[in-house]
Amino acid sequence: MAQVFDRSSNALARGSLVLTGLIVVALAVTLNSLQRSPWVTRQGQRAEQPVPFSHKHHVEGLGLQCQYCHTSVEKSGYAGIPPTKTCMNCHAQIWTNAALLQPVRESWATGQSIPWIKVHDLPDYVYFNHSIHVNKGIGCSSCHGRVDQMPIMYEENTLQMEWCLECHRDPAKNLRPTSEIYNMAWTEPSGEKPVWCGVNGKAGVPTAQMVNCTVKDPGGVKDAAYEPAQASVSYTKFTNQRQLGLFLTQQYHIRPPNELTSCETCHR
Repeated sequence: MAQVFDRSSNALARGSLVLTGLIVVALAVTLNSLQRSPWVTRQGQRAEQPVPFSHKHHVEGLGLQCQYCHTSVEKSGYAGIPPTKTCMNCHAQIWTNAALLQPVRESWATGQSIPWIKVHDLPDYVYFNHSIHVNKGIGCSSCHGRVDQMPIMYEENTLQMEWCLECHRDPAKNLRPTSEIYNMAWTEPSGEKPVWCGVNGKAGVPTAQMVNCTVKDPGGVKDAAYEPAQASVSYTKFTNQRQLGLFLTQQYHIRPPNELTSCETCHR
């Protein structure tokens, strides 16, 4: 009986299997890269807003604090988009006829909210609370970047789960004194620019507010070998972020990484 397949069919079959495997691997790599790309995450993209609001002008130029517009950031799960009235506090007096601000004036006259496009938009199934992060020593720039240098707001980080978990597995590297939360130019301590922190020990004060930190030598400091100050007037000198982060982790009563990375932290 004559052979149905030629001898070369074996080599062709092996080659087809190898080629199929390579295609599957290439497709997996491509999809993995795609879901991390700005096309999916919108990282670095500037949204077309109804009013080209410049954070750089208002924050760096005029010196407005974050919480002047985002009033609920310290006590709510949402930072909040400021109402038109907040804009009109100033623009009822200045730039009153600017064409650029016509949508603001129309919103004020009609009572209809300005249809801002949300830049940092998490999925509906993710629970994120602004207040707990702010009150536990995570600065605005840690997540949002140098907002004070952004003429048009954009997403500095991916906001993907792996980015959140990177911080939750080791929060110490991002913690800072609560007095520096809104300081966009904050840099981690170093030998040239140390930070001194102490605990005031007052009763009834929130844990994060019990820590007093300064960049000026208060005198009578302990060694910087991470021994948290026990006395209310005793300060500890920190010359790197790891030492400072471990100290603040303990003083802010931050949960251990195994609890911070549990599913129910974000998925309620």
